[in-house]
Amino acid sequence: MIKVIVGLGNPGQQYEKTRHNAGFLFVDRLAAFCGAGWSRAGQFQADVAECFVGDGKILLLKPMAFMNRSGASVGAVLRYYKLDPGELLVVHDELELAEGLVRLKRDGGHAGHNGLRDIIDHIGTRDFYRLRIGISRPLVGGVADYVLSGFSGDALARLSDLFEVLLKDVDALLAGDLAVVNSLS
Repeated sequence: MIKVIVGLGNPGQQYEKTRHNAGFLFVDRLAAFCGAGWSRAGQFQADVAECFVGDGKILLLKPMAFMNRSGASVGAVLRYYKLDPGELLVVHDELELAEGLVRLKRDGGHAGHNGLRDIIDHIGTRDFYRLRIGISRPLVGGVADYVLSGFSGDALARLSDLFEVLLKDVDALLAGDLAVVNSLS
């Protein structure tokens, strides 16, 4: 069972609706769904919210370091709450998935995603869940500029619809049910 959901993104208003902040956008939506408010937790260098779903409590986390330095926050939370990495879900943008698709997976490498790389380095394992939110590859230009650029209005609307579908099956997501979650998009 998932106990901590980490949304990856970059802090700061200039990054709020960028592709690289897809993870932040999802956990913000989940917090709203649960009626949870965010607060700053200095010991984790992150914003946190407690989300009550079904019979359980889920900790939501948005590291307030830049994405490529998210691992320290994640490691601190796992140690503080004495959680196993298998109870962790990291939500992040995924260039290798088409926009509008999501895939849940457990284990695996970082595939060049520096936020995942830093988390793996800090917690010492790849054995955790990832919710990969498709943003597609850029048709022209470099990847760095692309992931730091904003979603179009239409793309944000589609992302919102996708999040709504995921939240309807939030129990499957929290159970790590790959088959159900991966059939949603």
